[in-house]
Amino acid sequence: MPEEIAAPVTNNFLRTIIDEDLKSGKHAGIVTRFPPEPNGYLHIGHAKSICINFGLARDFGGRCHLRFDDTNPAKEEQEYIDSIKESVRWLGFDWGKHLYYASDNFDQLYQWAVYLIEQGKAYVEDLNAEQIRAYRGTLTEPGTESPFRSRPVAENSDLFRRMKDGEFPDGTRVLRAKIDMASPNMNLRDPVLYRIIHTPHPHVGDTWKIYPMYDFAHGQTDAIEGITHSICTLEFESHKPLYEWFLDNLPVPARPRQYEFARLNLTYTVMSKRKLQELVRLGIVSGWDDPRLPTLEGLRRRGYPSAAVRSFCEQIGVGRSDSWIDVSILEECVRTHLNETAPRAMAVLRPIKLVIDNYPVGQTEEFTAANHPQRPEMGSRSILFSREIWIDADDFMEVPSKGFHRLTIGGEVKLRSGYIVTCLSVVKDGDGEIIELHGEYDPASREGIHTADGRKVKGVIHWVSAENAVNAEVRLFDRLFSDPNPDRGGIDYKQFLNPDSVQILTDCRLEASLADAVDETRYQFERQGYFCLDPKDAGSGTLVFNRIVTLRDTWAAKK
Repeated sequence: MPEEIAAPVTNNFLRTIIDEDLKSGKHAGIVTRFPPEPNGYLHIGHAKSICINFGLARDFGGRCHLRFDDTNPAKEEQEYIDSIKESVRWLGFDWGKHLYYASDNFDQLYQWAVYLIEQGKAYVEDLNAEQIRAYRGTLTEPGTESPFRSRPVAENSDLFRRMKDGEFPDGTRVLRAKIDMASPNMNLRDPVLYRIIHTPHPHVGDTWKIYPMYDFAHGQTDAIEGITHSICTLEFESHKPLYEWFLDNLPVPARPRQYEFARLNLTYTVMSKRKLQELVRLGIVSGWDDPRLPTLEGLRRRGYPSAAVRSFCEQIGVGRSDSWIDVSILEECVRTHLNETAPRAMAVLRPIKLVIDNYPVGQTEEFTAANHPQRPEMGSRSILFSREIWIDADDFMEVPSKGFHRLTIGGEVKLRSGYIVTCLSVVKDGDGEIIELHGEYDPASREGIHTADGRKVKGVIHWVSAENAVNAEVRLFDRLFSDPNPDRGGIDYKQFLNPDSVQILTDCRLEASLADAVDETRYQFERQGYFCLDPKDAGSGTLVFNRIVTLRDTWAAKK
């Protein structure tokens, strides 16, 4: 179930526009929409758009539609449709009965295309795609009118009908609007309205052989659905005159208005759909749900809470100027959420055994540990203590460096929620590698950090009992790229792949309570970071935990 959605705390230019429209009586209520093309998986940039559109509708008492702009069956699949629905639900939003498809309006869109032909505002084009591009001109030179632009209305009508009937092969003809080949806006230089595609459609099957272009379908579908505020990212700003030209020249039932906001640019990642597909295709990542990807399925699998993603989208705000958001802001939103909500547990990721020689053989006892030090309502758990325990190899140094306050030979540490122990000797293998530690415990130190003679112990380390520890695989995920802007032009972004973006530890020892861990319950492994079960590999017979995020920003020092 999605976490409760908090009320927004910031204002923005879209809220101001909507507030003024409602106060002036321009609209009695607002209707927004989230209109993904079902040709891939959603990523964190889409999350911003989802939160804006659904959030505005919620806060102003309106409604938000989920609409699939499914106008290109060559790239669209039911798999993407299902994934998009699930991702929107995971973020905590519900479209209710307002689920729509642009393809539901194909009959009406076709009739409007015929209407433009009859009005002398559209024509069938025989030039191929390369010729159309050449005729369109450049940013500094006007385009050239097609030799087919002056076709009679009757001929255009006949050819368009035959295109619809499937008479012509793919790519042989298109329908173009007749606007202005000299317009400084390239989008108005007789844009393509329809193309021929002999491919089954995931929603309407084999009914159609021609499909509308996104620009032709989008605004008219907004009008059909009664959208009041059509909110999109800035790259569609240059398409706005075309959006409005269609509304001006067709008998649409409503007049929606388009508003643009800056898209999300996030450091240390790529969000180009083409590049994400390439990472998957080349096997650089394990799939669209790889926890290192910015896809919503990847973030969910990694363990990001949806509430933290929503908090991030609210915190970065909505503006009109492109800017870069440091990924550390997203990570800090996750930390802030998990610090409040994640129960604590102990996990030894790189185990080395410590044998407590003065503890009775075969004896065990239980300690009580709080599940959250600041939230007593989260309760406590029992931790078993025995003669043999596991500690992290990083918590022992035979020859300690300056400032090292953990375990050394002759040194002492406090076991979290347990006794004070002293290391007395080490056991090494034939290669001189330490394989076991031996020491003693102070029986009088169970309740505090002081020894029997009153000395305070500085170091506190985590541990688990060898008697009942559970084995697990732990995956330490980090940023996929080592450069803050791997997607800058003219350079192959793959050269910035971080070779340490994942480390897989296969012999970890976890406290016994984690044997009962469930999907989407996040834990703070004390002194290690935040972790959750991998939902994809949870049924493999081995406990597999993903690191969601470290306890603090480890990249700050690198930068």
